[in-house]
Amino acid sequence: MDQTEAPAGSGATTRAVKDCLAGSVGGIAQVLAGQPFDTVKVRLQTQPDVYRGTMDAVRKTVQNDGFAGFYKGTTTPLVGVGLCVSIQFLVMEHMKRTFAQINRTPAGQPPVLTPLQLYAAGATAGVANSIVSGPVEHIRVRLQVQTAGAAAQYRGPGDCIAKIYRSHGLAGIYRGQVPTLLRELNGYGMYFLAYEALVQRTIQATGRPRSELPSPLVCLYGAAAGFAMWLTSYPIDVVKSKMQTDGFGSARTYQGTIDCVQKIIKREGVRGLFRGITPCLLRAAPANAATFVGFEMALRALG
Repeated sequence: MDQTEAPAGSGATTRAVKDCLAGSVGGIAQVLAGQPFDTVKVRLQTQPDVYRGTMDAVRKTVQNDGFAGFYKGTTTPLVGVGLCVSIQFLVMEHMKRTFAQINRTPAGQPPVLTPLQLYAAGATAGVANSIVSGPVEHIRVRLQVQTAGAAAQYRGPGDCIAKIYRSHGLAGIYRGQVPTLLRELNGYGMYFLAYEALVQRTIQATGRPRSELPSPLVCLYGAAAGFAMWLTSYPIDVVKSKMQTDGFGSARTYQGTIDCVQKIIKREGVRGLFRGITPCLLRAAPANAATFVGFEMALRALG
C-alpha cells in the first residue's frame, strides 16, 4: 500500500504511529547534521556587533567554546525536534491521505495532489508543529548565544525553562510565538510542496513506487525542500530569533513582531533581515537531506 493511501480503523492508528516514529528518526538526523550551522546562524542573527560574518563566528566559537560550542543547546532540540518532526510528518501524511480521498484517487494508485493541496498540507503541518517548536527553539537559542567567556545565565535546558517560567510564566516560554507561527506556516508549506512535488514527478516519470526511490534522490529532494523553505521564510526567522533572545521586563527591546522588524531595518537596514543566511543555506542541504532519508528509510523499515 502506498503510504498516502487512506487506511481505515486500526490501520489508521498503525499508520499514524509509524509516521510519528519515522518522523522522530528524521528529526534526530536533522539535529545531528544541522546543529553546528544553526548555532552559527543564531549567533549572527542575534549578535551583529560581536560577529563580522560566518567565518568570524566559526572562529570565535571555536576560540571561546571549542568544537563543543557548535552543539550548545543540543539536548533540547534532540528531544524537541524529534517531537516536532514527528508532528510535521504525522499531520502532513494525514493531510495527504485526506486530499487523496477528496481527489477520489483509485485504491492502490499513488495519489497526485495539486501544488495548492501540497502547500496547504505542509502549512497545516507547520502550524501544528509551531505549538512545540516555539518553546523548543526559544530555549535552544538562549543557550546557543551563551559563550564560555561570559557568566552563563542558564546552566542548561531545565534551568533555562525553570527560570523563565518562574519569572514570566507560560507567556515567557512562548516568547516569539507569532513570528514562529508565520515562519512555520509558509516555511513548511514551501518545504513539503517542493519535496512532494519532486517525488510525485519522479513516480509518474519512472513508474517506480515511492519505497523504491534511491537514497541519493531522496537526499537531493530533501536539500531542495530545505532551500525552498529558507529562501522564502528567512527574514521572519531573524525576527523570531531577535525576539526570543530579547530581554524581559525593562530590558526588553522589542514590543512585538512589527516593532522588531522596524527596529532591525532602522538599525541594520534591510540586510539585517538576512544576517546569518549563509550558514542557514549551508545547513539546509545536509540537515534536510538527513531528515527525509531518515524518515523514508525508517518508514520502509517499519513496513
